[in-house]
Amino acid sequence: MTSYAPDLNNLHNLRAMLRSGQQAMADWQGGELAVSAVPGAGKSTGMAIAAAIAIAKYKLNRNQQLVIVTFTRSAASNIRKKVRDELSKLQLPQSAFTVNTLHGLAFSIATSQPALSGLGSSDVQLISDAQKQRLIRWATIQWLKENPQQYEELVAGIGFDGEDTERMRRQTVLRTDVLPNLAKEAISTAKSSRLTPDDLRYSDAGEILTVAAGLYEVYDRLLRQQGAIDYDDMILGALRVLDRPSVRQFWQERIFAVFEDEAQDSSPLQTKLLEILAEDVKETGLDLAPLTPSPSGRGEQNQSADIAPATVSATPGELNEDRGALPIVSNLVSNLIRVGDPNQAINSTFTTADPRFFNEFCDRCALKNRLVELDRAGRSTKPVIEAANFVLAWVNQSQYGKVEKPFRAQHIHPVDPDDPQPDANPDPLGKGVEIQFPQDIEQTARLIGVRAKQLFAADRNLSMAVLVRQHNQGKFICASLQAWSKANDIPIYDVEQSDRRSRVPVDMLSILQFMDRPHSPDLLKAALGVLAERQIIKPQDLNALASAPEQFLYPTMLDPEPTAIAASAQAKCIGLLRAKLELPLYNLIPFIAMTLDYDQGELATADKLCDRLNQQLVGNYTMASTIAALQEIVLSENFEAVEEENLEGRYMKPGQLTVISLHKAKGLDWDVVFMPFLHERIFPGKLFLPESVKFLGDFTYPEVARAQIRALIHQEPIPTPAIAWEQCQMLKQAEEFRLLYVGMTRAKRLLVLSACSSTPFNWNNLDSRIDNVPACPAISALAQKFPQFVLPV
Repeated sequence: MTSYAPDLNNLHNLRAMLRSGQQAMADWQGGELAVSAVPGAGKSTGMAIAAAIAIAKYKLNRNQQLVIVTFTRSAASNIRKKVRDELSKLQLPQSAFTVNTLHGLAFSIATSQPALSGLGSSDVQLISDAQKQRLIRWATIQWLKENPQQYEELVAGIGFDGEDTERMRRQTVLRTDVLPNLAKEAISTAKSSRLTPDDLRYSDAGEILTVAAGLYEVYDRLLRQQGAIDYDDMILGALRVLDRPSVRQFWQERIFAVFEDEAQDSSPLQTKLLEILAEDVKETGLDLAPLTPSPSGRGEQNQSADIAPATVSATPGELNEDRGALPIVSNLVSNLIRVGDPNQAINSTFTTADPRFFNEFCDRCALKNRLVELDRAGRSTKPVIEAANFVLAWVNQSQYGKVEKPFRAQHIHPVDPDDPQPDANPDPLGKGVEIQFPQDIEQTARLIGVRAKQLFAADRNLSMAVLVRQHNQGKFICASLQAWSKANDIPIYDVEQSDRRSRVPVDMLSILQFMDRPHSPDLLKAALGVLAERQIIKPQDLNALASAPEQFLYPTMLDPEPTAIAASAQAKCIGLLRAKLELPLYNLIPFIAMTLDYDQGELATADKLCDRLNQQLVGNYTMASTIAALQEIVLSENFEAVEEENLEGRYMKPGQLTVISLHKAKGLDWDVVFMPFLHERIFPGKLFLPESVKFLGDFTYPEVARAQIRALIHQEPIPTPAIAWEQCQMLKQAEEFRLLYVGMTRAKRLLVLSACSSTPFNWNNLDSRIDNVPACPAISALAQKFPQFVLPV
């Protein structure tokens, strides 16, 4: 240990800045602690101060560190800065802690002992998500070659009459859609729980997991041949390293404790890794004491026992003199604090996360009296809190909560009157919550403009945001309010625009690959996908178009007449091919940019891409070299779009109207939040079953595989495909309700909810209007419960 001694007064003052629930984190004295926090409760702030106090109390240093783990690099950067600021105030060294993403920590452990991790040499290549997707496509093609009989059985599916056109269509669907997506889902879900291909193959789950096991096996073989690993392998490799007792002890002696943020987004293997690293090494002499419930009866729990390592001069008893000491107990497994909010688990449908795991951890800790509920939040005005709590309770009590509750039963409470947070639970603007039911999407946009103008007229320093579920909804809002923005001198910041700009190299690669090899069904489908995503062509069955490229691009008199929307798609593709013949190669990217109707920022990004290719391909500017260079750019993911600023502060800048997706809004807040298009078709919606895959059954293979593997993980009976599909439906709807809840709790002073009665069936085609669309049932119930929130339109 080092010789520095913490100033007890400074520690007292630091602790006094926290709410009672946060103080329980600061009073932590070892062992497992679960912290379940509501939105706006200050969990990151509480964790940062708790970390600084722990470093001071236990005199941690670079040889025995506190490890903080979080989900994303941006979150890691944020909490690192907070801890450093607190340590600076305490005049303590900055080397006593580290902040990592979970994958970054696993990579360090796995590559430190490559022979034990099974990852080969220490310079093993970590593949990106784009590279992984490419490898999955290769694995799919290889599996088709190795399993022709299974492939033919899948093609036959249901109701196959042997007709060649239908055969080609089904083959295209399987090769480009069903099998790659099945592989992606099964590989990630299985690896995240240490399941092997054989575990899937011999699970008696039937055909879908058998096919998934084969794809998983081929993928792993190709991965090893390339001397590469993926993100899931890092966790597995790190665990293999820690299976060696001497190596495990080395890491455990260096790590005093582990604090995990956003724990609701962890997989079982990730949690296991942290538990191993946080295991208490008996030689340290660390004794642990249980928590005791706080006298408030509101769920906060505090800690009141002494930890007395011989070299620690500032004991918790000295720091927390107003609490009585409890008897010492020992042999708790891990020095681990896991902080999260299961009600903000919104990534489980596209990652291996599952809020069930963190809920189970919380329940286990509750039995040992080691659960803290941070249920007091100062972010939102009381009407917003009331509305969010109502939606949570209503969903859990409705048909959507009969099998598995979408939410943990944890309500938000306003902070105490003497709370240290300035302007906590601010006064509402207007009613605090406003609910509207406009006629159509155009009226929805106008109402947002009218209300935002009124609010900005009263206070130009307000921060405002429009939260949308789908990117094209945000695009519509921005386009509709463009003239309003100029007339009222109110800037609109479209956050999703930066994402669209970052896709420029991917778009270009897809189009150029098609232009180079137009007779490839896969490349034709990819190009059509780009055109559809950009709304250049109408939504349609792309598999049917791509299954016979020659017939689609160059039909004969004997071929059937294409539909109007198919003919439009055909014309766009032929125009691209004609450009290849008529334009110089260096002009193709600007031409494609114009064809895709890029906006100013995207055009600037395309120009930047052209400049890079011109510099890179001097003397070798051919179609083949251009495609190869673009592939390298896309796979390396090192091309930055033209962007003025991309900081969270830019998203919440006062005086502007920010348009942002609900997923990206998590962790942010605004004075005023608009949430339009809250329809039952989206919240909670239903799983989409495309017509193109119905020859396999009334379900989709990836979702069924996910549910069946989930049952394997939890050692439950493996459901049939039909039951698995229903379970996935339930899980998807639960997550959509949690996403709705996340959006509602971004608002500080005013939350405006709306659901129009006429809306597009598909937001890629604004003309596909349907009328009398029901609103989200939770919003309808909220309007009935609080009629004072409902405004006429």
